[in-house]
Amino acid sequence: MRKLAVILVLFFPLAVFSQEKLSRSGYIEKYWRVAVEEMERSGIPASITLAQACLESDNGNSYLAVKGNNHFGIKCHGWTGKSIRKHDDRRNECFRKYGSAYESFRDHSDFLMGGARYSRLFDLDPYDYEGWAYGLSEAGYATNPQYPELLINIIEDNGLARFDRMAHGQGGGSVQAAGDYHENTADATIVDDNGVVYYGFTLSRECRDENGAAYIVTGEGETIRSIAKEFSLTNRELKRYNGLDVKANKELPQGMKVYVSRKK
Repeated sequence: MRKLAVILVLFFPLAVFSQEKLSRSGYIEKYWRVAVEEMERSGIPASITLAQACLESDNGNSYLAVKGNNHFGIKCHGWTGKSIRKHDDRRNECFRKYGSAYESFRDHSDFLMGGARYSRLFDLDPYDYEGWAYGLSEAGYATNPQYPELLINIIEDNGLARFDRMAHGQGGGSVQAAGDYHENTADATIVDDNGVVYYGFTLSRECRDENGAAYIVTGEGETIRSIAKEFSLTNRELKRYNGLDVKANKELPQGMKVYVSRKK
């Protein structure tokens, strides 16, 4: 009698892992520092930058933000860097792709500063977020006719105007920083007219530029892991940007130049 070979095929359920979505408050907490720094650099209200980022990126959860680090929905428009495709007003449109969220925030400022149609916005009061919201819409940043109201609602529902005051020390108080605004981990507080501290925060470090690539200078006790976390990068990305082959938790030499975006 012929023996029949029985082949057992075992099916194991595949675990599906999905990245936990950022909440709006979590997204704002993650990126408000770079919005404040960009306001200092460009004059664009931090509240507007944050509101646009929240709206355009779905609080950092959109396809463009996750796959392309594009937090502002900026299309290619002559872009010579990497790109990512997505259906929008037309099918398969070209959008800019960045090496990090930091690059996206910085390019958003440069995009507005370099566009002639946005030039008159920079004549507005830097605390006039309503004027900026309507001005962006009139200049054609978005096709949604409700765009200004959407931005203003995000700003007012989340109190984002406070970040505009942080940038320039206005709004009933002054910014008192330990050293220059851009110094690494400069503690600052806003103080009301009676001398009462009502908000304290730590400003993120200065990012310097070298031929279009952003870099920082390490302080005492910093590691690949700590720097990558600060700039929303993976350890592997940071190592690749700098050609490093060190353990993530190994301290880096103080005063070392570390690139936090891809070198050109």
